[in-house]
Amino acid sequence: MAQSPQDILNWIKNDNIQVVDLKFIDMPGIWQHLTLYQDQIDESSFTDGVAFDGSSIRGWKAINESDMAMVPDPNTAWIDPFMEEPTLSMICSIQEPRTGQPYERCPRSIAQKALDYLASTGIGDTAFFGPEAEFFIFEDVRFDQTENSAYYYVDTKEGRWNSGAVEEGGNLGYKPRYKEGYFPVSPTDTLQDMRTEMLLTMAKCGVPIEKHHHEVATGGQCELGIKFAPIIESGDNLMIYKYCVKNVAKKYGKSATFMPKPLFNDNGSGMHTHQSIWKAGQPLFWGDGYANLSQTALHYIGGILKHAPALLALTNPTTNSYKRLVPGFEAPVNLAYSQGNRSASIRIPLSGPNPKAKRLEFRCPDATCNPYLAFAAMLCAGIDGIKNQIDPGSSLDVDIYDLSPEELAKIPSTPGSLLEALEALQNDHNFLVDSGVFTKDFVENWIEYKLDNEVNPMRLRPHPYELSLYYDV
Repeated sequence: MAQSPQDILNWIKNDNIQVVDLKFIDMPGIWQHLTLYQDQIDESSFTDGVAFDGSSIRGWKAINESDMAMVPDPNTAWIDPFMEEPTLSMICSIQEPRTGQPYERCPRSIAQKALDYLASTGIGDTAFFGPEAEFFIFEDVRFDQTENSAYYYVDTKEGRWNSGAVEEGGNLGYKPRYKEGYFPVSPTDTLQDMRTEMLLTMAKCGVPIEKHHHEVATGGQCELGIKFAPIIESGDNLMIYKYCVKNVAKKYGKSATFMPKPLFNDNGSGMHTHQSIWKAGQPLFWGDGYANLSQTALHYIGGILKHAPALLALTNPTTNSYKRLVPGFEAPVNLAYSQGNRSASIRIPLSGPNPKAKRLEFRCPDATCNPYLAFAAMLCAGIDGIKNQIDPGSSLDVDIYDLSPEELAKIPSTPGSLLEALEALQNDHNFLVDSGVFTKDFVENWIEYKLDNEVNPMRLRPHPYELSLYYDV
């Protein structure tokens, strides 16, 4: 139910709420927050915003132009379940305090511009997104990097590598096998109660919930299911999802990570993203084409596939993302579409005769992405496909493992590294910029930030495995 600023102020007064927490997302995709005493929030806060120093936020303002304002969205208000003092939390967008205009590098504002762009084309008025974010649960996480050493260590009693470990109280032996962690019951699945608490906690925060289950990898890989939602609300829901998962895990003495590939030689964590466009309350992706898709949907797929290498710089924005996108681990490395082939980057889920359920699932993204940027970029690519009637080509309905090397070579694949994806974005970003959703400044800043802070630092550091390969040469 929509809420006005006055509704929020009445809530604060009637429930005697003393503190209000304002959350916003930085450019790479991490929530930041500021907690205020209740008398610091009034009606003007919802229009003029609350001032803060933007120069301290990654990828944003220079110190000589640091003033910014966070503007809370009253429709996002919820009582934070992880704070001892009853605390009303709201999600904010960022605006320029001098002009009152949305800050062009604010991810949430960019998602709003993507929705406005969709409406301006006349194609549709609503874009639904349904992310399926996977994550790992560990009990011990350690890492370090110095000039003369590099080290990481993650562990959980669920890990198959602990089948021979001496454990307090005895090792009971129930450890999911590698690549066989999908849907086991207790006692193999030790995380049932924790996942249930994660799911129900999200519901208390206003996220529409569906299900939860253990995922394929050993070592505590899980997924919680949330319902699809309009583009901005879906971004908000995913941020609450990650917040609840991490904090409930901490309550249990465990640590949750959305890092795509924290374990070698087992499946990584992705974020398959369901999406569809509607207009005037009617779905536009249902039709009489392949897998009951409309021509609009097929052209949308054509846009996603054409721009996929560049898209991945935003949907798979870490160096670790590309350790997941490799053959042999159920990863969607083939830039093709199919109604059943899960190795294809776009899958058409079974939806029966229900036009409202017709959607496509882009399987490449992972949850290290900034959801507002990722959703906005995917929508721009799809719209470009519709506007330019981009043919997605033939579907990939064969078993990929039955193809000959010659046949496989004809299927385009995802970039092999973040550097390759950034180079693709450098060469293919007009579909983002010409729409007015992203600015050229944003794209250039994103590429520079990723190169300077992630790609190049990784290049400079020896990897531990390199010593086993080359130390004795």
